[in-house]
Amino acid sequence: MYPPLVNVKWLQSNLQSPSVIILDATINKTTEDNSERIPKARFFDIKQKFSDTNARFPSTLPSAKQFEVEARALGINNDSVIVIYDDKGIYSSARAWWLFKTFGFKNVAVLDGGLPEWKKFGFVIDSYKKEDVAHGNFHAKFLPELMTHFSGVNQYSKDTKTLILDARSEARFKCIVDEPRQGLRRGTIPNSKNLPFTELFNGNILKSKEELLKIFDNLVKEKTRLVFSCGSGITACILALAATQCGYENLVVYDGSWTEYGTLTN
Repeated sequence: MYPPLVNVKWLQSNLQSPSVIILDATINKTTEDNSERIPKARFFDIKQKFSDTNARFPSTLPSAKQFEVEARALGINNDSVIVIYDDKGIYSSARAWWLFKTFGFKNVAVLDGGLPEWKKFGFVIDSYKKEDVAHGNFHAKFLPELMTHFSGVNQYSKDTKTLILDARSEARFKCIVDEPRQGLRRGTIPNSKNLPFTELFNGNILKSKEELLKIFDNLVKEKTRLVFSCGSGITACILALAATQCGYENLVVYDGSWTEYGTLTN
């Protein structure tokens, strides 16, 4: 099983490995305009192909069947080694990484620093073009313990052995500013604590394990389970990535996050 993070030098050295599949999980990207990519990258469309688009809330977890079909269409095999990046550094790539884990795939890592870090080192960039990809044989196995929903998070908020960490900004967590989603009320999940995902970075890359451990150790305090929330289930996965990097286990992402919770409560 690969570590949760690989750096751009590792990817550049392994770019031509036939087992390595590079996925671009940038949100709201189009591949029809010759947009730039790391060579060999395939577009992982979180919003349209790897979410339940019929669900009430954005970026909702797809079914295992949908995930399997779309992953196979990207050429994913059971023995593939997947590296995921996005154009912000680490943002939506963490969501794609957590989705693969949720559907039972272990050999997957996030590219630390993403496309900005790749460019910083002056590595080759090319553009998307129409390519035929052989279908893969990936088999999805849903692991429900890695995701929770409204009823589950209500139970977790009452559990003294569980800590809910909210990745939104301090201003949103403290209800100082409006939520960016129109009509969504301000608020927080009961008994949750705030850990803005932006505090986990040095520039585009995650802070060192030692720095991350100091951040988490100041918050966790003898808890056996960590549940991560945010606005709509995207940046919560960045907290899950950082916690995994630190060696924490028993981690859960709240799929609907505050968009669901704030809508379904008064």
